[in-house]
Amino acid sequence: MGTKRGQIQIACLLGSLILFSGLALVLKGPAPTSTEPALAKAAPDARASAGQRLGKAMWGPAEVNGVSQFPTYKDLGVGIYQMAIDWSQIAATRPATATDPADPAYQWPEHFEKTILEANRYGMQVTMMVIGAPAWANGGHSDRAWTPKNPKDYADFVTAMSRKYPRVRFWMIWGEPNRSPNFKPLTPSRTGPLNAAQARAPRNYARILDAAYVALKNVDSRDLVIGGNTFTAAGRDSISTYQWIRYMRLPNGGRPRMDLYGHNPFGFRIPSLANKPSPRGMVDFSDSKRLTKVLDRYYPRKRFRLFLSEWGVPAGATEDTELGYKLNYATQARWIKAGLRLSRKFKRIYTIGWIHPYDRPELGIITGLLKADGRKKPGYFSFRNG
Repeated sequence: MGTKRGQIQIACLLGSLILFSGLALVLKGPAPTSTEPALAKAAPDARASAGQRLGKAMWGPAEVNGVSQFPTYKDLGVGIYQMAIDWSQIAATRPATATDPADPAYQWPEHFEKTILEANRYGMQVTMMVIGAPAWANGGHSDRAWTPKNPKDYADFVTAMSRKYPRVRFWMIWGEPNRSPNFKPLTPSRTGPLNAAQARAPRNYARILDAAYVALKNVDSRDLVIGGNTFTAAGRDSISTYQWIRYMRLPNGGRPRMDLYGHNPFGFRIPSLANKPSPRGMVDFSDSKRLTKVLDRYYPRKRFRLFLSEWGVPAGATEDTELGYKLNYATQARWIKAGLRLSRKFKRIYTIGWIHPYDRPELGIITGLLKADGRKKPGYFSFRNG
């Protein structure tokens, strides 16, 4: 299991990159001009709130071979469509007026507006995960995982994004920052108190999160900000989720603000709140209640709900390259049914998101609810009916 738990560490990073790239390839188009109108505001009654529970979420793609996937997502009962945007690609050079989406430095993908409108048309809200710092913001590093030197630069970018895409309701601040491939500098630690070097990453993240929260609320107070966005974590490149929460502090000792706590609860067992705690500080689906207890300890009276953005259960003939194991189709369906049952019963779960709607055999990904040729696995029906 040690090797498998090491393999799971790459799941979200690869998944997010693949999904973003796939969407761009399917819907690729020229960048809009700075005079392109922003999307109109969504009606107030279409807005989500942190008190609602929107049930199920899904990552893309928006199209497969030119065919919209939103009818499939609607059939699955999806209430939130999830997207990712790479700051380093949108603003390769520093904008003169960073909060203005019309600044010529910004190269906005044309397909984003089409996708957001189609999601809304099918009754879905949209989540935007904002990742990757450009070299001009991160100290000159070519690796976008390096954090911005000044949190205000990130805050200015999400301000421009919120103005550009006012129909986006959920804003996810970075993805799996408790992993060093995704967030740098980061000194790993599995359990126990963090030393000064290890505490640096969650404290850097806290500053970015709080700055983004203020910026987004200034544009639209009804936007919902998802913070934390941690990963199961157990490998040599990570800080445990529980420790990440504990050490997310601002320079003044306070806690960064957010509306929902994001976490990706990948695991190796059927979800059940009756399961024993995961070893080595891991936080899988079955640890959801324990996760909220830790949140309540460090954020008393907040009672944050959990935005479980990415989950997946592999089923197929060969081991999944991201998760390092495989199940048969019937077992996948049973695990999915259990996960959806858990999320309905435990009211602190706001939503549960699925990472890959389709298998990607060329990449060794078998967590799809559908096979690559579009045939539905038994797990499809478990997710739809859950």
